[in-house]
Amino acid sequence: MRSITKKTETLRQAIAESRIQAKPETLKRMADNDLPKKDVLAIARAAGVMAAKKTPELLPYCHPIAIDGVEIQFEMRESEVLVRATVEAVAKTGVEMEALTAASVAALTVYDMLKPVDGTLEILSTRLLSKEGGKSSFKEKIPTNFKAAVIVTSDSSSKGLRQDKSGQLIRERLASLGISCDYLVVPDDRTVIQDCLLDACAKGVHLVVTTGGTGLGPRDVTVEATADVIEREIPGIMEAARGFGQRRTPYAMLSRGIAGQRGRTILVNLPGSSKGVEESLDAVFPSVLHAFKMMRGMGHEMPRQLA
Repeated sequence: MRSITKKTETLRQAIAESRIQAKPETLKRMADNDLPKKDVLAIARAAGVMAAKKTPELLPYCHPIAIDGVEIQFEMRESEVLVRATVEAVAKTGVEMEALTAASVAALTVYDMLKPVDGTLEILSTRLLSKEGGKSSFKEKIPTNFKAAVIVTSDSSSKGLRQDKSGQLIRERLASLGISCDYLVVPDDRTVIQDCLLDACAKGVHLVVTTGGTGLGPRDVTVEATADVIEREIPGIMEAARGFGQRRTPYAMLSRGIAGQRGRTILVNLPGSSKGVEESLDAVFPSVLHAFKMMRGMGHEMPRQLA
């Protein structure tokens, strides 16, 4: 079963539909509740709800998730019944298979309860009508002239005594989003870091991501340098990163990283450990890029070009 450990929870919804063909007189008898098995739609609705909950037991590669809502609706037409299943959950993975299973089993139940009086029954189709949530619903387009910078703050790396891994992870993640960036390694010096941040902002860099200096060590001063530079903090960015990390390691709460805005630049402090960086990137990228739409007063539409 594919790992979804790195995914974040979002509100997911899927709607699926099944169509059952039957004789018009059969459907009239169903509407009049004049059938041997009675209450067809009520039983089919219950079966569909139960099926949605049991989807992971039926499909080996479906992840067990806590479903928050299942709704089964029926539409009667001249010679067919439409079964529509809507499933919702706040989860790491989508619920389209739950919706498809619910619609399918509800349709099978209708078939089973009508077959004693109609030998022409046919389930014509089962299809996904829509799904929302996850990456497909939260895509961020990168403007063509977007500028980013990665600043590694480490005494040992700046002296060539230790190979930087965290900064390279950030560069690789940004590259996967289509973002190229400047790369700089500096010592754990508050004034030096502050000057680098100010220089990046002055050059029109849109996103500055630092790694290192967010802990409790005597030389961890990246947070203080960033606080000197930003004009207003964006607390939710690091709240999301720490919350995501805390569910994976009990030490994530010890990171003091902050994020904020200076002019048209967003600055984000990530931890120095490669694992902490990887988890923080999973938590906030690419969603953090949504900030640039808001900063320019353009609502939720990303401009094609950034001045």
